[in-house]
Amino acid sequence: MLNSPQPFYCLLGNALRRSWQQSAGGRFLQEVTVENGMEKTNLKELTRRERQIMEIVYQLGRATAMEVMAGLPGKPANATVRTMLNVLEEKGYLRHETEKGKYIYFPTIPLASARKSALDGVLETFFKGAEAAAVISILTKADANLTEEERKRILEIIEESRKGGR
Repeated sequence: MLNSPQPFYCLLGNALRRSWQQSAGGRFLQEVTVENGMEKTNLKELTRRERQIMEIVYQLGRATAMEVMAGLPGKPANATVRTMLNVLEEKGYLRHETEKGKYIYFPTIPLASARKSALDGVLETFFKGAEAAAVISILTKADANLTEEERKRILEIIEESRKGGR
């Protein structure tokens, strides 16, 4: 782990990108894009296995390497999982606390931000940014069990969108 990484900044269009690099080796640590004063960590650049690990940690809230290993398909080696957890920590997606000699990992990105980033990826990959097609696909699923409150909220959002000209 690094002691106080030094940020560098570059302007990309209307967004300011702030990245941290290891001073000695120049190893990539974390990238954060700041738009309108809000930070957005780029979750789209995770590998498939890193995404699987993040899903497990989000699902559990906090997890040990053994808990992550138990939740992964294909039963990877203990050392592999620990290495990947360290990589995710270096990239800034996870942090850890030590409890009774065990590392307990937790996500650094709020779940709502992670959901939005994941949804943005799905929208771009499968719907080419067509949000309406995605919503229709979700709502017409045979197993979409919406509560009455959820239905009302969806209708409210549609009405707000209509009033806003979206």
